[in-house]
Amino acid sequence: MNLVYLSLGSNIGDREAHLHKAFAELETVGRVTAVSSLYETEPVEFTQQSNFLNCAVALNTSLAATELMSRLLDIERALGRERIQKKGPRTIDIDILLFADLVLVSPELTLPHPAMAQRRFVLEPLAEIAPDVMHPLAKKTIRQLLEELPAAQKVWKL
Repeated sequence: MNLVYLSLGSNIGDREAHLHKAFAELETVGRVTAVSSLYETEPVEFTQQSNFLNCAVALNTSLAATELMSRLLDIERALGRERIQKKGPRTIDIDILLFADLVLVSPELTLPHPAMAQRRFVLEPLAEIAPDVMHPLAKKTIRQLLEELPAAQKVWKL
């Protein structure tokens, strides 16, 4: 089994319901062992859209990283995700942040997630469930990465 950390977000429709449906669907690819609180977050990069609800999930899975990514994309599509605009509004977004201590760069998937260390909306919920997990490239814990972030992005624990 591989311990995987995921980031989930939604900013269209009933955001909380979309996240709860995603939690249920994740049980088809592994066993969810932890879910953070929900966090209201401002959008980044493309800011002309509604706030997100974000959370982090710990998942034990026997799937390989690329197979898991493929299945997560299937879950997103099943929950109404349409990829119309890069970084645009979405019913659900599921990103693999960390896949055990795997470091991978491929056309389909980069691990650890290349932007996670710069995103408060990722690190805040992840630090709630995995504060002492080590980022395999930065060689810092999730808590340390969070403490080093500037306070610019707004994140509110619900």
